[in-house]
Amino acid sequence: MTELTLGPVYYLWDGPKWRDFYLRIADEAPVDRVILGETVCSKRQHFIEPYLADVVERLERAGKSVAFSSLALVTLEREGRIVKDLIETSDHPIEVNDLSAIGLIKGRRHLVGPLVNVYNGPTARLMAQRGADRICLPPELPFSSIARIVADAPDVALEVMVFGRMPLAISARCAHARSKGRIKDNCQFVCGEEPDGLSIKTLDRQSFLVLNGVQTMSHTCQLLLSELKELQEAGVNAFRLSPQDCDMARIAVIFQETLSGSMEPEEAAALIGHTYPTANFSNGFHHARLGAAWVSRAKNNASAP
Repeated sequence: MTELTLGPVYYLWDGPKWRDFYLRIADEAPVDRVILGETVCSKRQHFIEPYLADVVERLERAGKSVAFSSLALVTLEREGRIVKDLIETSDHPIEVNDLSAIGLIKGRRHLVGPLVNVYNGPTARLMAQRGADRICLPPELPFSSIARIVADAPDVALEVMVFGRMPLAISARCAHARSKGRIKDNCQFVCGEEPDGLSIKTLDRQSFLVLNGVQTMSHTCQLLLSELKELQEAGVNAFRLSPQDCDMARIAVIFQETLSGSMEPEEAAALIGHTYPTANFSNGFHHARLGAAWVSRAKNNASAP
């Protein structure tokens, strides 16, 4: 049975926008599981907390499973307490994004997010032995590695990120704030000025990376469509959409129709291009190429959809 997951919003959106986004997901998006919560920066949590209970209730009423994401990097005692309290008090599954959270969860059933480096079958089996029900693999893995992990850990449920800017690194310092003449402790939440991340260019003015607070992301948006069939045939049955500042309900419908076979990948790629017109798409990591590359199956070359 194929499942679609909507990952956590990595960006800083103001509370009402965040709430309205998920209310629409509840009503219109054919996703099976939704991951909620702040993953990137603990300072952002207060933006969503007033709306969290209503969002959870609406999503569950719509028949969607809800899990909560832990922080990807813990650098302060306060952040350690946040993760500990989340694990100890939440009645929902926890998706861990940091090895310290895996240590704290102590065998309780949980999910493992794509920010934890699970690069081989033995690691996947170890995570499962420690209580992981599902592992979302890092987006930089090529298909050959994914297939090997499936073969080496056949009893472990795996998920692959098929849409969204790829998380590449996270830091204790905030380059996003620094780029605007501020420091992390006095950032004034300038990352909220770019709801889809701050594009970084090389000296030659070529788009290179995207800053999102303390997180560094790919400039290109991962898009795996013609690759879905081979992933399913290899044994992957869960696929993750990472929210971007676009019509994610429509994106979810397009992926659902592609997975069901009612839409061809080429048509789906064109529709997604119209839905998210500001994005440059890539699938290079999947094909063991440069991550920013677009590999066209039809023409065996690299060109954008």
